[in-house]
Amino acid sequence: MDKIQLFQSKNLRQNKFEGLKSGWTVKVYQKIKESEKTRTQAFEGIIIARKHGAQAGGTVTVRKVSGGIGVEKTFPVFLPTIAKVEVIRKSKVRRSKLYYLRDKTAKEIRRKTKIDTSVQTEKLEKTE
Repeated sequence: MDKIQLFQSKNLRQNKFEGLKSGWTVKVYQKIKESEKTRTQAFEGIIIARKHGAQAGGTVTVRKVSGGIGVEKTFPVFLPTIAKVEVIRKSKVRRSKLYYLRDKTAKEIRRKTKIDTSVQTEKLEKTE
């Protein structure tokens, strides 16, 4: 039998979060419309969860600490307002869901996430 597609959307193929993993620090650029103008807003933080993979309802949760207060944003994978996603740092973690980072301080988080040094050297070579 042929499979029936429930969603016929042009945005369904634009997965900006393809290949990202938990523990990586990313900067998500999102287009925001204010009255008639549109602007791009950046949200930089650590990916603490990826849910439902590349399905239509898949999400990525990004967490940052702003002014001493933890802020989390959950982005749908196929959100059309996402302009781009930039990987800032790749870290190796032992879990797929990093909810325990909510209770940690910045110093403890740096200790828990092992920075992948090969990525750091690649970034330096590209900038020079």
